[in-house]
Amino acid sequence: MRKVNHIATALLLSVCGGALVAVSAANAAEKCPIDQRQSKAVGESAAKKVQKAFAAYTEGQLDEAIAILLEANARNDFDKAYIARMLGNFYAEKGQMGTAVKYLKQAVDADILGGTDHGATLRLYADLLLQEKKFKEAIPYYYKWMEFTCKSDAQIFRRIGIAYTELKQWDKVLEVANKGISLAESPDKGLYQMKLTAYFNQKKYKDAVKVLEVMVPLFQDDKRLWVQLAQFYLMTEDYDKSLATYDLAYKNGFLETGANITRLSQLLAQKGSPYKAAKIYEKHLQSGLIKEDAKSFEILAGFYHNAKELKEAAEYYGKAAAINNDGKLYLKQGRLLALDQKYSAAIPVLEKALDAGLEHPGEAHFELALAHLSLKQYKSAYHRAQKAADDSKTARSAKSYISYIKEKARIHNVTL
Repeated sequence: MRKVNHIATALLLSVCGGALVAVSAANAAEKCPIDQRQSKAVGESAAKKVQKAFAAYTEGQLDEAIAILLEANARNDFDKAYIARMLGNFYAEKGQMGTAVKYLKQAVDADILGGTDHGATLRLYADLLLQEKKFKEAIPYYYKWMEFTCKSDAQIFRRIGIAYTELKQWDKVLEVANKGISLAESPDKGLYQMKLTAYFNQKKYKDAVKVLEVMVPLFQDDKRLWVQLAQFYLMTEDYDKSLATYDLAYKNGFLETGANITRLSQLLAQKGSPYKAAKIYEKHLQSGLIKEDAKSFEILAGFYHNAKELKEAAEYYGKAAAINNDGKLYLKQGRLLALDQKYSAAIPVLEKALDAGLEHPGEAHFELALAHLSLKQYKSAYHRAQKAADDSKTARSAKSYISYIKEKARIHNVTL
Protein backbone atom coordinates (compact mmCIF):
# COMPACT_ATOMS: atom_id res chain seq x y z
CA MET A 1 0.00 0.00 0.00
CA ARG A 2 1.39 3.44 -0.91
CA LYS A 3 2.10 5.51 2.14
CA VAL A 4 0.47 8.94 2.08
CA ASN A 5 3.34 11.44 2.30
CA HIS A 6 3.43 15.21 2.57
CA ILE A 7 1.32 16.95 -0.04
CA ALA A 8 3.40 18.10 -2.97
CA THR A 9 3.85 21.77 -3.62
CA ALA A 10 2.10 21.06 -6.89
CA LEU A 11 -1.19 21.52 -5.07
CA LEU A 12 -0.90 25.20 -5.87
CA LEU A 13 0.08 24.66 -9.46
CA SER A 14 -3.21 25.93 -10.81
CA VAL A 15 -3.91 28.49 -8.09
CA CYS A 16 -1.45 31.27 -8.81
CA GLY A 17 -0.11 30.88 -12.29
CA GLY A 18 -3.19 31.32 -14.41
CA ALA A 19 -4.46 28.87 -16.98
CA LEU A 20 -2.08 26.71 -18.93
CA VAL A 21 -2.12 27.09 -22.67
CA ALA A 22 -4.81 24.87 -24.13
CA VAL A 23 -3.71 22.03 -26.33
CA SER A 24 -4.63 22.57 -29.95
CA ALA A 25 -7.65 20.68 -31.15
CA ALA A 26 -5.62 19.00 -33.87
CA ASN A 27 -3.17 17.46 -31.40
CA ALA A 28 -5.69 16.74 -28.66
CA ALA A 29 -7.29 13.92 -30.57
CA GLU A 30 -3.97 12.10 -30.64
CA LYS A 31 -3.28 12.50 -26.93
CA CYS A 32 -4.49 10.88 -23.75
CA PRO A 33 -7.34 12.36 -21.69
CA ILE A 34 -4.79 13.62 -19.16
CA ASP A 35 -3.13 15.67 -21.91
CA GLN A 36 -6.41 16.91 -23.32
CA ARG A 37 -7.64 18.14 -19.94
CA GLN A 38 -6.94 21.87 -19.65
CA SER A 39 -5.77 23.18 -16.29
CA LYS A 40 -7.05 26.44 -14.87
CA ALA A 41 -6.89 28.55 -11.74
CA VAL A 42 -9.39 28.54 -8.92
CA GLY A 43 -11.53 31.64 -8.43
CA GLU A 44 -10.13 34.65 -6.65
CA SER A 45 -12.09 34.11 -3.43
CA ALA A 46 -11.21 30.42 -3.16
CA ALA A 47 -7.59 31.09 -4.17
CA LYS A 48 -7.03 33.26 -1.09
CA LYS A 49 -8.24 30.46 1.19
CA VAL A 50 -6.19 27.87 -0.68
CA GLN A 51 -3.03 29.97 -0.45
CA LYS A 52 -3.61 30.65 3.25
CA ALA A 53 -4.30 26.96 3.94
CA PHE A 54 -1.21 25.89 2.07
CA ALA A 55 0.91 28.37 4.01
CA ALA A 56 -0.41 26.93 7.28
CA TYR A 57 0.28 23.43 6.02
CA THR A 58 3.89 24.20 5.11
CA GLU A 59 4.39 25.51 8.65
CA GLY A 60 3.18 22.18 10.04
CA GLN A 61 -0.23 23.49 11.09
CA LEU A 62 -2.32 20.77 9.46
CA ASP A 63 -5.45 21.27 11.56
CA GLU A 64 -5.45 24.99 10.85
CA ALA A 65 -5.00 24.34 7.14
CA ILE A 66 -8.04 22.07 7.18
CA ALA A 67 -10.10 24.61 9.13
CA ILE A 68 -9.28 27.33 6.59
CA LEU A 69 -10.37 25.16 3.68
CA LEU A 70 -13.60 24.19 5.40
CA GLU A 71 -14.47 27.88 5.60
CA ALA A 72 -13.78 28.46 1.91
CA ASN A 73 -16.80 29.62 -0.08
CA ALA A 74 -16.33 27.79 -3.36
CA ARG A 75 -18.60 29.33 -5.98
CA ASN A 76 -18.28 26.88 -8.88
CA ASP A 77 -17.78 23.18 -9.47
CA PHE A 78 -14.09 23.51 -10.25
CA ASP A 79 -13.33 25.39 -7.03
CA LYS A 80 -15.36 22.85 -5.04
CA ALA A 81 -13.49 19.93 -6.59
CA TYR A 82 -10.11 21.58 -6.07
CA ILE A 83 -10.77 22.30 -2.39
CA ALA A 84 -12.21 18.80 -1.93
CA ARG A 85 -9.00 17.38 -3.36
CA MET A 86 -6.86 19.40 -0.95
CA LEU A 87 -9.04 18.39 2.00
CA GLY A 88 -8.80 14.76 0.94
CA ASN A 89 -5.03 14.95 0.85
CA PHE A 90 -4.81 16.76 4.20
CA TYR A 91 -7.17 14.33 5.95
CA ALA A 92 -5.21 11.41 4.50
CA GLU A 93 -2.00 12.82 5.92
CA LYS A 94 -3.76 13.31 9.24
CA GLY A 95 -4.71 9.63 9.18
CA GLN A 96 -8.46 10.22 8.99
CA MET A 97 -8.92 7.98 5.99
CA GLY A 98 -12.70 7.79 6.05
CA THR A 99 -13.00 11.56 5.80
CA ALA A 100 -10.23 11.67 3.21
CA VAL A 101 -12.11 9.18 1.05
CA LYS A 102 -15.29 11.29 1.27
CA TYR A 103 -13.59 14.44 -0.03
CA LEU A 104 -11.51 12.68 -2.66
CA LYS A 105 -14.67 11.07 -4.03
CA GLN A 106 -16.17 14.51 -4.47
CA ALA A 107 -13.10 15.66 -6.39
CA VAL A 108 -12.95 12.52 -8.52
CA ASP A 109 -16.64 12.36 -9.34
CA ALA A 110 -16.65 16.03 -10.40
CA ASP A 111 -14.23 14.98 -13.16
CA ILE A 112 -13.26 18.57 -13.74
CA LEU A 113 -9.77 19.08 -12.35
CA GLY A 114 -6.78 19.65 -14.58
CA GLY A 115 -5.12 16.59 -16.12
CA THR A 116 -2.29 16.13 -13.64
CA ASP A 117 -4.49 16.87 -10.62
CA HIS A 118 -7.31 14.60 -11.72
CA GLY A 119 -4.89 11.76 -12.47
CA ALA A 120 -3.19 12.07 -9.08
CA THR A 121 -6.56 12.26 -7.32
CA LEU A 122 -7.85 9.14 -9.06
CA ARG A 123 -4.73 7.24 -8.01
CA LEU A 124 -4.85 8.40 -4.39
CA TYR A 125 -8.57 7.72 -4.14
CA ALA A 126 -8.13 4.16 -5.41
CA ASP A 127 -5.21 3.60 -3.03
CA LEU A 128 -7.19 4.81 -0.02
CA LEU A 129 -10.18 2.66 -0.96
CA LEU A 130 -7.85 -0.32 -1.07
CA GLN A 131 -6.31 0.66 2.24
CA GLU A 132 -9.74 0.98 3.80
CA LYS A 133 -10.62 -2.52 2.55
CA LYS A 134 -13.18 -1.21 0.07
CA PHE A 135 -11.85 -3.66 -2.47
CA LYS A 136 -14.81 -3.80 -4.85
CA GLU A 137 -14.95 0.01 -5.03
CA ALA A 138 -11.19 0.43 -5.55
CA ILE A 139 -10.86 -1.73 -8.67
CA PRO A 140 -12.78 0.43 -11.17
CA TYR A 141 -10.93 3.56 -10.07
CA TYR A 142 -7.58 1.93 -10.84
CA TYR A 143 -8.88 1.18 -14.31
CA LYS A 144 -10.18 4.75 -14.62
CA TRP A 145 -6.71 6.02 -13.70
CA MET A 146 -5.15 3.83 -16.40
CA GLU A 147 -7.68 4.98 -18.96
CA PHE A 148 -7.25 8.64 -18.07
CA THR A 149 -3.44 8.62 -17.98
CA CYS A 150 -2.89 6.01 -20.71
CA LYS A 151 -0.48 4.36 -18.30
CA SER A 152 -0.39 0.83 -16.97
CA ASP A 153 2.33 -0.64 -14.85
CA ALA A 154 2.98 -3.72 -12.77
CA GLN A 155 2.29 -1.95 -9.48
CA ILE A 156 -1.21 -0.94 -10.49
CA PHE A 157 -2.07 -4.48 -11.55
CA ARG A 158 -0.55 -5.72 -8.31
CA ARG A 159 -2.93 -3.50 -6.34
CA ILE A 160 -5.88 -4.62 -8.41
CA GLY A 161 -4.73 -8.16 -7.77
CA ILE A 162 -4.74 -7.50 -4.02
CA ALA A 163 -8.36 -6.38 -4.27
CA TYR A 164 -9.42 -9.41 -6.31
CA THR A 165 -7.55 -11.67 -3.88
CA GLU A 166 -9.49 -10.24 -0.96
CA LEU A 167 -12.69 -10.75 -2.96
CA LYS A 168 -11.57 -14.34 -3.70
CA GLN A 169 -12.11 -13.84 -7.43
CA TRP A 170 -9.27 -16.16 -8.38
CA ASP A 171 -9.69 -16.07 -12.18
CA LYS A 172 -9.46 -12.27 -12.03
CA VAL A 173 -6.39 -12.54 -9.80
CA LEU A 174 -4.69 -14.71 -12.40
CA GLU A 175 -5.67 -12.34 -15.19
CA VAL A 176 -4.24 -9.20 -13.57
CA ALA A 177 -1.21 -10.98 -12.14
CA ASN A 178 -0.24 -12.20 -15.61
CA LYS A 179 -0.77 -8.70 -17.01
CA GLY A 180 1.39 -7.21 -14.29
CA ILE A 181 4.15 -9.77 -14.81
CA SER A 182 4.20 -8.97 -18.52
CA LEU A 183 4.65 -5.26 -17.74
CA ALA A 184 7.16 -5.53 -14.89
CA GLU A 185 10.63 -4.21 -15.67
CA SER A 186 12.08 -6.73 -13.22
CA PRO A 187 10.51 -9.86 -11.67
CA ASP A 188 7.82 -8.90 -9.17
CA LYS A 189 7.59 -11.47 -6.41
CA GLY A 190 4.23 -10.18 -5.22
CA LEU A 191 2.59 -10.82 -8.58
CA TYR A 192 3.94 -14.34 -8.75
CA GLN A 193 2.77 -14.93 -5.20
CA MET A 194 -0.72 -13.84 -6.23
CA LYS A 195 -0.74 -16.46 -9.00
CA LEU A 196 0.41 -19.07 -6.52
CA THR A 197 -2.32 -18.12 -4.05
CA ALA A 198 -4.97 -18.20 -6.77
CA TYR A 199 -3.98 -21.66 -8.01
CA PHE A 200 -3.77 -22.97 -4.46
CA ASN A 201 -7.26 -21.75 -3.64
CA GLN A 202 -8.55 -23.29 -6.86
CA LYS A 203 -6.83 -26.54 -5.82
CA LYS A 204 -4.83 -26.44 -9.06
CA TYR A 205 -1.69 -27.70 -7.37
CA LYS A 206 0.17 -28.71 -10.53
CA ASP A 207 -0.27 -25.18 -11.87
CA ALA A 208 0.97 -23.87 -8.54
CA VAL A 209 4.08 -26.04 -8.93
CA LYS A 210 4.76 -24.46 -12.34
CA VAL A 211 4.62 -20.99 -10.79
CA LEU A 212 7.02 -22.00 -8.02
CA GLU A 213 9.39 -23.59 -10.52
CA VAL A 214 9.65 -20.14 -12.11
CA MET A 215 9.88 -18.29 -8.80
CA VAL A 216 12.64 -20.31 -7.16
CA PRO A 217 15.31 -19.53 -9.81
CA LEU A 218 14.19 -15.88 -9.90
CA PHE A 219 14.28 -15.41 -6.13
CA GLN A 220 16.87 -17.95 -5.06
CA ASP A 221 17.55 -16.38 -1.67
CA ASP A 222 13.94 -16.64 -0.54
CA LYS A 223 14.07 -19.64 1.78
CA ARG A 224 10.30 -19.83 2.02
CA LEU A 225 9.91 -20.47 -1.71
CA TRP A 226 12.17 -23.53 -1.62
CA VAL A 227 10.09 -24.99 1.17
CA GLN A 228 6.84 -24.16 -0.62
CA LEU A 229 8.05 -25.87 -3.79
CA ALA A 230 9.04 -28.98 -1.85
CA GLN A 231 5.64 -28.99 -0.11
CA PHE A 232 3.73 -28.62 -3.37
CA TYR A 233 5.71 -31.50 -4.87
CA LEU A 234 4.48 -33.53 -1.91
CA MET A 235 0.89 -32.43 -2.54
CA THR A 236 1.17 -33.58 -6.15
CA GLU A 237 2.80 -36.84 -4.99
CA ASP A 238 6.06 -36.12 -6.78
CA TYR A 239 8.13 -37.51 -3.92
CA ASP A 240 11.45 -37.66 -5.75
CA LYS A 241 11.35 -33.96 -6.62
CA SER A 242 10.11 -33.11 -3.16
CA LEU A 243 13.04 -34.91 -1.57
CA ALA A 244 15.52 -33.36 -4.00
CA THR A 245 14.17 -29.89 -3.25
CA TYR A 246 14.12 -30.38 0.51
CA ASP A 247 17.63 -31.80 0.38
CA LEU A 248 18.99 -28.90 -1.66
CA ALA A 249 17.22 -26.41 0.60
CA TYR A 250 18.75 -28.14 3.63
CA LYS A 251 22.25 -28.00 2.19
CA ASN A 252 21.78 -24.28 1.57
CA GLY A 253 20.60 -23.69 5.14
CA PHE A 254 17.03 -22.87 4.15
CA LEU A 255 15.24 -25.34 6.45
CA GLU A 256 14.84 -23.44 9.68
CA THR A 257 11.97 -25.22 11.42
CA GLY A 258 11.67 -28.56 13.11
CA ALA A 259 8.70 -29.42 10.90
CA ASN A 260 10.76 -29.01 7.73
CA ILE A 261 13.63 -31.09 9.11
CA THR A 262 11.09 -33.76 10.02
CA ARG A 263 9.64 -33.81 6.49
CA LEU A 264 13.11 -34.09 4.97
CA SER A 265 14.00 -36.96 7.30
CA GLN A 266 10.74 -38.77 6.62
CA LEU A 267 11.26 -38.53 2.86
CA LEU A 268 14.84 -39.78 3.20
CA ALA A 269 13.61 -42.76 5.22
CA GLN A 270 10.84 -43.52 2.72
CA LYS A 271 13.31 -43.35 -0.16
CA GLY A 272 15.73 -45.83 1.34
CA SER A 273 18.03 -43.66 3.46
CA PRO A 274 16.78 -44.19 7.03
CA TYR A 275 20.26 -43.90 8.55
CA LYS A 276 20.84 -40.49 6.94
CA ALA A 277 17.35 -39.52 8.07
CA ALA A 278 18.18 -40.54 11.62
CA LYS A 279 21.44 -38.60 11.70
CA ILE A 280 19.89 -35.39 10.36
CA TYR A 281 16.93 -35.66 12.70
CA GLU A 282 19.14 -36.48 15.70
CA LYS A 283 21.43 -33.51 14.99
CA HIS A 284 18.56 -31.07 15.10
CA LEU A 285 16.91 -32.78 18.04
CA GLN A 286 20.11 -32.28 20.00
CA SER A 287 20.45 -28.68 18.80
CA GLY A 288 16.99 -27.86 20.11
CA LEU A 289 15.42 -27.04 16.72
CA ILE A 290 13.24 -30.12 17.16
CA LYS A 291 11.55 -30.25 20.53
CA GLU A 292 12.55 -33.14 22.78
CA ASP A 293 9.29 -34.92 23.54
CA ALA A 294 7.90 -38.44 23.36
CA LYS A 295 6.81 -38.06 19.74
CA SER A 296 10.22 -36.81 18.59
CA PHE A 297 12.09 -39.59 20.38
CA GLU A 298 9.73 -42.18 18.89
CA ILE A 299 10.22 -40.77 15.37
CA LEU A 300 14.00 -40.91 15.75
CA ALA A 301 13.79 -44.43 17.16
CA GLY A 302 11.77 -45.43 14.10
CA PHE A 303 14.45 -44.08 11.75
CA TYR A 304 17.17 -46.02 13.55
CA HIS A 305 14.92 -49.08 13.67
CA ASN A 306 14.44 -48.96 9.89
CA ALA A 307 18.19 -48.55 9.50
CA LYS A 308 18.65 -51.69 11.66
CA GLU A 309 20.66 -49.71 14.19
CA LEU A 310 19.16 -51.64 17.09
CA LYS A 311 21.13 -50.10 19.93
CA GLU A 312 20.21 -46.51 19.02
CA ALA A 313 16.63 -47.46 18.23
CA ALA A 314 16.21 -49.15 21.60
CA GLU A 315 17.73 -46.15 23.37
CA TYR A 316 15.30 -43.67 21.85
CA TYR A 317 12.27 -45.93 22.27
CA GLY A 318 13.24 -46.04 25.93
CA LYS A 319 13.48 -42.25 26.16
CA ALA A 320 10.10 -41.89 24.50
CA ALA A 321 8.54 -44.51 26.78
CA ALA A 322 9.88 -42.91 29.96
CA ILE A 323 8.19 -39.56 29.31
CA ASN A 324 4.63 -40.90 29.53
CA ASN A 325 5.33 -44.35 30.97
CA ASP A 326 4.16 -45.86 27.69
CA GLY A 327 3.86 -49.64 27.80
CA LYS A 328 3.85 -50.07 24.00
CA LEU A 329 7.11 -48.17 23.64
CA TYR A 330 8.75 -50.11 26.46
CA LEU A 331 7.66 -53.26 24.64
CA LYS A 332 9.34 -52.03 21.44
CA GLN A 333 12.50 -51.20 23.36
CA GLY A 334 12.53 -54.60 25.04
CA ARG A 335 12.05 -56.44 21.75
CA LEU A 336 14.93 -54.59 20.12
CA LEU A 337 17.23 -55.25 23.08
CA ALA A 338 16.37 -58.93 22.87
CA LEU A 339 16.87 -58.91 19.10
CA ASP A 340 20.28 -57.39 19.74
CA GLN A 341 20.93 -60.31 22.14
CA LYS A 342 20.97 -58.02 25.18
CA TYR A 343 18.65 -60.30 27.11
CA SER A 344 19.60 -59.16 30.60
CA ALA A 345 18.88 -55.56 29.64
CA ALA A 346 15.63 -56.51 27.89
CA ILE A 347 14.05 -58.24 30.90
CA PRO A 348 13.58 -55.19 33.19
CA VAL A 349 12.37 -53.12 30.24
CA LEU A 350 9.73 -55.71 29.36
CA GLU A 351 8.68 -55.80 33.01
CA LYS A 352 8.25 -52.00 32.82
CA ALA A 353 5.99 -52.54 29.83
CA LEU A 354 3.79 -54.83 31.89
CA ASP A 355 3.73 -52.42 34.83
CA ALA A 356 2.80 -49.53 32.53
CA GLY A 357 -0.06 -51.52 31.05
CA LEU A 358 -0.60 -53.26 27.74
CA GLU A 359 -3.72 -54.16 25.80
CA HIS A 360 -2.22 -57.64 25.31
CA PRO A 361 0.13 -58.39 28.23
CA GLY A 362 0.88 -61.72 26.61
CA GLU A 363 3.16 -59.93 24.12
CA ALA A 364 5.51 -58.85 26.91
CA HIS A 365 5.23 -62.19 28.70
CA PHE A 366 6.17 -64.04 25.49
CA GLU A 367 9.20 -61.79 24.91
CA LEU A 368 10.21 -62.36 28.54
CA ALA A 369 9.85 -66.12 28.08
CA LEU A 370 12.22 -65.99 25.10
CA ALA A 371 14.72 -63.76 26.96
CA HIS A 372 14.78 -66.05 30.00
CA LEU A 373 15.08 -69.07 27.74
CA SER A 374 18.10 -67.54 25.99
CA LEU A 375 19.69 -67.00 29.42
CA LYS A 376 18.85 -70.64 30.33
CA GLN A 377 16.54 -69.41 33.08
CA TYR A 378 14.06 -72.17 32.39
CA LYS A 379 11.83 -71.76 35.41
CA SER A 380 11.23 -68.07 34.68
CA ALA A 381 10.83 -68.84 30.98
CA TYR A 382 8.20 -71.46 31.74
CA HIS A 383 6.33 -69.08 34.08
CA ARG A 384 6.22 -66.32 31.44
CA ALA A 385 5.21 -68.72 28.66
CA GLN A 386 2.25 -69.90 30.70
CA LYS A 387 1.11 -66.30 31.18
CA ALA A 388 1.55 -65.65 27.48
CA ALA A 389 -0.60 -68.71 26.76
CA ASP A 390 -3.47 -67.03 28.63
CA ASP A 391 -3.54 -64.14 26.14
CA SER A 392 -5.47 -64.81 22.94
CA LYS A 393 -2.95 -62.88 20.86
CA THR A 394 0.05 -64.95 21.98
CA ALA A 395 -1.57 -68.21 23.09
CA ARG A 396 -0.61 -70.25 20.02
CA SER A 397 3.04 -69.19 19.98
CA ALA A 398 3.39 -69.55 23.75
CA LYS A 399 1.93 -73.04 23.81
CA SER A 400 4.33 -74.17 21.09
CA TYR A 401 7.22 -73.06 23.29
CA ILE A 402 6.00 -74.54 26.57
CA SER A 403 6.85 -78.11 25.59
CA TYR A 404 10.25 -76.95 24.30
CA ILE A 405 10.98 -75.19 27.62
CA LYS A 406 9.94 -78.29 29.55
CA GLU A 407 12.34 -80.42 27.52
CA LYS A 408 15.19 -77.98 28.07
CA ALA A 409 14.48 -77.89 31.80
CA ARG A 410 14.47 -81.71 31.94
CA ILE A 411 17.80 -81.92 30.13
CA HIS A 412 19.33 -79.45 32.57
CA ASN A 413 17.69 -80.99 35.61
CA VAL A 414 15.66 -77.89 36.41
CA THR A 415 12.42 -78.30 38.32
CA LEU A 416 9.67 -76.14 36.88
